[in-house]
Amino acid sequence: MERRLVKYIDWGILGGVLALIGIGLVAIFSATHSNMALNQGDSFYFLKKQLFAACIGLGLGYFLLNLDHRTLGRLAWPIYYLSLALLGAVLIFGREVNGAKSWLYIGPMAMQVAELAKLGVIISLAQYLSQKEELDTWPSLFGALVMVGIPMLLILLQPDFGTAMVFVGIAFGMLYMAGARPAHLAILAAIGIFVVLPLGYFFILKPYQKMRLLIFLNPYQDARGYGYNIIQSMIAVGSGRLFGEGILQGRQGQLNFLPEHHTDFIFPVIAEESGFIGCLLVLGLFFYVLWRILHVISEARDLYSILICTGVFSMFLFHILVNIGMTIGIMPITGIPLPFISYGGSSLMANLMCVALVLNVHMRRQKILF
Repeated sequence: MERRLVKYIDWGILGGVLALIGIGLVAIFSATHSNMALNQGDSFYFLKKQLFAACIGLGLGYFLLNLDHRTLGRLAWPIYYLSLALLGAVLIFGREVNGAKSWLYIGPMAMQVAELAKLGVIISLAQYLSQKEELDTWPSLFGALVMVGIPMLLILLQPDFGTAMVFVGIAFGMLYMAGARPAHLAILAAIGIFVVLPLGYFFILKPYQKMRLLIFLNPYQDARGYGYNIIQSMIAVGSGRLFGEGILQGRQGQLNFLPEHHTDFIFPVIAEESGFIGCLLVLGLFFYVLWRILHVISEARDLYSILICTGVFSMFLFHILVNIGMTIGIMPITGIPLPFISYGGSSLMANLMCVALVLNVHMRRQKILF
């Protein structure tokens, strides 16, 4: 890497992300070390796998830092078509896990393709929108909506409703920043809520996914069934009080009352063991990283770079709000991870690559284009 570029790395973003990964590793170990049925008899099983994924993600991120992000813009369409091909391959060759065919196995390695597709859509949509002269008419929005709609449909067919909704957050953020009229975006939101969601609910989602969307309104109507996760999650969050019960001491997590407590429900583990103070630390780090990304957006010199960072910002914000919201009972359970903290190699690697794109934009913001 050129030395003149290194001094422009936003160390605040990198430091905040590494701190979140560190917190995630501690939480994952605490949630899984005593569950021998889950960790295959190795207390460090999930910790080692997540640490390995972090190292791979950092390596991929370093590779992207050495590559001008504008080069990826010139490869936008091949990247987009590759994302669609991988999503299609999952539907044909993928394995079903937890009711959704989201995983593509390559030998002993498993890859959740939808996580990488987010990155592909951000890059390709940023390039497409940056070349549009106007976005203030319905016809001008059509191409962008199709670009986002196709991968969303493929993911809904898995079916993975939560991940598909992340693309909505990405698209709305990028369209707004690219110059789409707020009135048009509001109409699209209304169509999505009152037309698309009901159609998806009745014709695409499986019965257990429908119950996940409804049970958050009153989890106690099925306290031992579909409402169990939310109830145990809220108990864990409340048990932490101010300072928490201590690392490796949380009863809901250590006694395995809380399901999926190393993946989607990792935040209640942190809340129970480190309390309100620990939650403030995590939320503060997320806020700081998002604020630094907004700072990068404000200093970017071209629309493509602005849209890249906006897509990453929108994706992270959506994940954070929905994941934490569902663990405290104010959002439906949709099964999306908490960035950098939840266990999941594909998610962690994709998120680190997205961070690398933002750092790339900041590093090269002074470069003059002719």
